[in-house]
Amino acid sequence: MPSANEMGSGKSSECFSIGQSAQERGFTHVPERYQVPQSQRPCWDSPQAEVTVIDLAGLREGSAKRSVVIDKIRQACSSLGFFQVVNHGIEQSVLDKALAAADGFFHLPAEEKLKFMSSDVHKPVRYGTSIKDGVDRIQFWRIFLKTYAHPLKDWLQFWPHNPPNYRGLCHLRCLSGSCSSENKGKADAREDMGVFSTEVQKLAPELAGAITESLGLGPNYLTAKMVEGMQVIASNCYPPCPQPCHTLGLPPHSDYSCLTIILQSSQGLEIKDMEDGGSWKLVPEIKGALQVHVGDHFEVLSNGLYKSVVHRAILNGERKRISIASFHSLGMDEIMEPAPELADEDHPKAYKGSSFRDFLNFLSTNDIGQGKISFLATLRV
Repeated sequence: MPSANEMGSGKSSECFSIGQSAQERGFTHVPERYQVPQSQRPCWDSPQAEVTVIDLAGLREGSAKRSVVIDKIRQACSSLGFFQVVNHGIEQSVLDKALAAADGFFHLPAEEKLKFMSSDVHKPVRYGTSIKDGVDRIQFWRIFLKTYAHPLKDWLQFWPHNPPNYRGLCHLRCLSGSCSSENKGKADAREDMGVFSTEVQKLAPELAGAITESLGLGPNYLTAKMVEGMQVIASNCYPPCPQPCHTLGLPPHSDYSCLTIILQSSQGLEIKDMEDGGSWKLVPEIKGALQVHVGDHFEVLSNGLYKSVVHRAILNGERKRISIASFHSLGMDEIMEPAPELADEDHPKAYKGSSFRDFLNFLSTNDIGQGKISFLATLRV
């Protein structure tokens, strides 16, 4: 491992070329540029969050438990803005292969990853460290690859070719209609990132429908828009950190999406419990479960009845953590605003309308890592 003298003061990630950042090289201490203020530093003795676990079998057609499940979702969205789901219909092997594919990408030689390196948040495929390399005042102990993912046939050609199982070349051929029926069966069984993305995209409208139903808007209120909307996959790697209580993998933030579906290899996600004085709580690990974040768009749609969960990624001193976040929103330029059914004279609209592109423009000109302002705050009336 590099010594302190070898690495210098590390005051800017701009000192490090691709593959040479502190988190990629395994430095023996956290450089000054990565250290968060004392008041924001995490510790691994955070209490476990009491998170609602939703059995999605209760939402399926003909289930007598649907009303009970919808009520649990209502309670979760109005309190933490977060819940976990089981019996979601995605095979464990698909989840495991997706995590392995993400991990495989981060193990590629630097020259392979350099092809996708960018601090331009508008890029449909983007590799980087922290949030915006060389731009953030505080750097974060994270490596990531973000890819647009829906419709998959439009974006898969831009995804990394390596490792081969990241996108699945057979899967790509079948999406374009250029494979035999025999190979189509094989492609459908491919447990790569492309298959994971497709399966999660199928799940998102079902979850969105349950959330809008819990608001009294009905299960089909956003279905068509979610089916045609945006999906962005963020594969994140949080390498072992020599001083995990000095820095963060990601700073506190909420997601600018309708909802975000998370798969993780191990614990490391903390959520802010506003009903307990804003304390940070560690999300418990449930094998095979997926985590669901209420995003800013659903807080806006609900006119504040539901809360976009504020969360952060903490680090481990001994092992890396892989997470895959699937962000689901309306179309790039489609405006989300409070539902008219949820606003009246006594409850006027509390938010301005905005689009996903509006958020990207905000992100490109603001350092969200400093925590001084969030995009959601700019929407409040």
